[in-house]
Amino acid sequence: RSAYHEYVRHLVSRTRNEAQLGDKDAFEAPYRDVLQAPLQPLQDNLESQTYETFERDPVKYRVYEEAMEAALSAHAVKPDNAPVVLMVVGAGRGPLVRAALRASRKVSRPIRVFAVEKNANAIVTLSAQLASLDEWKKCVTVVAADMREWQAPEKADILVSELLGSFGDNESSPECLDGAQKFLREGGISIPASYTSFVSPVCSQRLHNEMTALGVELKHAETPYVVKLHNVHELAEPQACFTFEHPTPQPADNTRYHVMRFRVEHDATVHGFAGYFDATLFGDVHCSILPSTHSPGMFSWFPIWFPLRTPHSVAAGDEVVVHFWRLADARRMHYEWCVSEPFATPIHNSGGRSYFVGL
Repeated sequence: RSAYHEYVRHLVSRTRNEAQLGDKDAFEAPYRDVLQAPLQPLQDNLESQTYETFERDPVKYRVYEEAMEAALSAHAVKPDNAPVVLMVVGAGRGPLVRAALRASRKVSRPIRVFAVEKNANAIVTLSAQLASLDEWKKCVTVVAADMREWQAPEKADILVSELLGSFGDNESSPECLDGAQKFLREGGISIPASYTSFVSPVCSQRLHNEMTALGVELKHAETPYVVKLHNVHELAEPQACFTFEHPTPQPADNTRYHVMRFRVEHDATVHGFAGYFDATLFGDVHCSILPSTHSPGMFSWFPIWFPLRTPHSVAAGDEVVVHFWRLADARRMHYEWCVSEPFATPIHNSGGRSYFVGL
């Protein structure tokens, strides 16, 4: 009888806890320590369900709206108060377009919006809004095109995109915006203005087990995974890795190499490296999944995890030296990583043999 009562109390407690979960926790709970391959938005058209999941995030679009308000307020008033030309590149189903229109109303600055999107399924949704909403009919133009190839009829004053991945640049934001930058007016504003990836060594037998359960093939141990980190211990504070700024002088070199040195605080096993990003949208408006600066309540992005093929033990005070490369050509982009001290590993994902992002 006592055991039964304990079980009932456990069920009641769990039910109450689940009922008290906020939107962020409720969304993230099923994904804790579940390895997912990063999206390939340039190669694959996102499904409607994926867009719907992203659009549930109330924080991301609020901070983007704040950035657009600030950018519109900072932009010089045009003669006769002519509309500011704002281009949303990678418009999806339109959440940034709606945010731009709200920002325009708040600061009383007229805008004309070009919503550029290559996904035919998303274009259907954008076109439906254009046909049914009076505000869209007045100032929105829907463009079914790849931003890298589209020939804009005029220059943009403000260029807005939400192309960031869990590691900042891992969904090819630099390559996309290099192509779109050609229709940004001289002195024009890019939102985001910059983003930096961050890396830290982590201990997680759970993530290592999840990886090995995928199979013995090398590719499983050389793929960076998007994952809601839960049963993970960070062995040192994250350090900045790669930074990209927009607009940037063209032609741009988006290859990168960076070495980081981490002093571990206690004996542990290194199973891989966690990755995050912090983005400056405009001015002092940030969007971040870096633990120390995480945008409260935002759940659009989980961290990324770069595994080690073989875990290695380290002692308190050891310095872990890790090397990261970002390599790209006209067709694809990939990362490579290795550790050189206090133990040496092979270069993971050499030549993009196990994982790459198609361009």
